[in-house]
Order: sequence, then structure tokens, then C-alpha cells
Amino acid sequence: MANVPFLGVKTHAQKVCSLYKRALRNLEAFYDRRNVYRYQAVLLRDRFDKNAKETDMIKAAELLKQGEQELFLVQHPIPRTFATSLGGVAHERVVTPPDWVIDYWHPLEKAHYPEYFKRREQRKKEFIAMWEKEYGPADKKDEKH
Repeated sequence: MANVPFLGVKTHAQKVCSLYKRALRNLEAFYDRRNVYRYQAVLLRDRFDKNAKETDMIKAAELLKQGEQELFLVQHPIPRTFATSLGGVAHERVVTPPDWVIDYWHPLEKAHYPEYFKRREQRKKEFIAMWEKEYGPADKKDEKH
């Protein structure tokens, strides 16, 4: 836990890598032919490599700022998004059901997995005993399912 980085604080190199990746994604949105996209990506990489050895941090920060501004000005109006990513058409489409749903299975369904449900019932009893020991018995009026 000693090596956990601060959230939101990025180094200059991380910012440059992020800018490069976002610029590549922007190129993907503009060019649907792989060979044309690859050519543009090589040109973009050349632009980044020309300033890779910059040692003056003031100039490097200015170049980063100019790159961010240029990307903002040339960004695609409808960027390509992955289907399951945030903003994609299938984001959170497959929802993992909560654990209590299994409690409402029909006994014939539960009979297909006898070892699992035997262990599950034992663990539920252990959890309830641990809960009541730590927090006291639950009120019957609070039970919803």
C-alpha cells in the first residue's frame, strides 16, 4: 500500500502518453481504411518523436498545451466508442444479478446443484450469526425479500 499513487496527479510523461493515445483514437474515427489510418498514425508518431528529447520543461509543457489545444480543435464530431465502454451502445447491458436472486430459485432448480446450495445455506447461517453477534438481531419489519 506504500506505492499507491495519488489519484488525479499525472506526470508529464503520462500526460503526453494520454494525449498520444487520444490523438490516435481521433485518427481512428476519421480514417476507416486501415492503411490510410496507419499512414496518418506514423506521421503523428513522427511529430511526437521530434519533441521526445526535449529537456526544457517549460517548453515541453507549452508543447503539451499546444497539442491538447490542437486535438480539441480537430476532434471528430462523432468519436468511435467501444460498445461496452462508457457511452457505448452496450454499456452495462449484461448486468450481474444480486446474490439474493438465488434465494428465489425453485426447489427443482436448486436440486441440480445440491452441494452448492448446502454450502450456501451453511454460509448464510454463519453470516447471520456473525451479524447478530456484532450488530444484534435484525428487526422483522426491515425484511424486504
